[in-house]
Amino acid sequence: MDKALYVAMSGARATLQAQGTVAHNLANAETAGFKAALANTRAYRVPGGEHASRIDAMHIDQGFDSRVGAQRVTGNALDVSLRPDRWLAVQSADGGVAYTRAGNLSPTPNGQLVTGGGHPLIDENGQPLALPPHQALDIGEDGTVSIVPLGEGPQTLAIVGRLRVVEATPDRLTRGLDGLMRSTDPQQPPAQAVGNVMTTGALESSNVDAAGALVQMIQLQRQFEMQVKLIQRGDDNAQAANSLLRLGG
Repeated sequence: MDKALYVAMSGARATLQAQGTVAHNLANAETAGFKAALANTRAYRVPGGEHASRIDAMHIDQGFDSRVGAQRVTGNALDVSLRPDRWLAVQSADGGVAYTRAGNLSPTPNGQLVTGGGHPLIDENGQPLALPPHQALDIGEDGTVSIVPLGEGPQTLAIVGRLRVVEATPDRLTRGLDGLMRSTDPQQPPAQAVGNVMTTGALESSNVDAAGALVQMIQLQRQFEMQVKLIQRGDDNAQAANSLLRLGG
């Protein structure tokens, strides 16, 4: 009876954690450039010396779905859609370098170019990109940022820097708790990508399948309810067995 309760309990815990992953994906179904998180379970033998008789259903993070999301034309000069395996380098909250495919960019009042999540973009020299006062801004397909200074005509277009866009396959990146990607090997960060790395005036949508995630959420909920019922039935059986033992005594 103890084993049955343990199996049901460990399964319910893993199901609850999987529900959290699916809920996180659903919450980001409209987030530009978001990659759906993947989750699974793995059998884990609980250490117990010569009596290691317990197997735990262990929730594991399988990384993220690397498929490119649907492309949406916006016509906004500050919206960029990256080519496959290309990532914008940004400054994370801890001051380090992280990567994202969120291409909904905007300038701040203090002259920084940031993503929709508020993370400053980094130039090819590894510094946050600073924008001088300007009346127009343009981003080239190679990541070059140009401006028309205040009070000047379009013929005075000036280059202020180039965005750091790196080339990295999904196996070289891992997602942090802040939603940003980081190199799996900090000693060998991804290299700057060359050539045309992005399309301007378009955005990559989230690759979350909202309908599929909703179905998965319902399936997980039913699975969790079944596991909880198994725990309740096991407890009822244990109480019934104890009552028979007391009567027999």
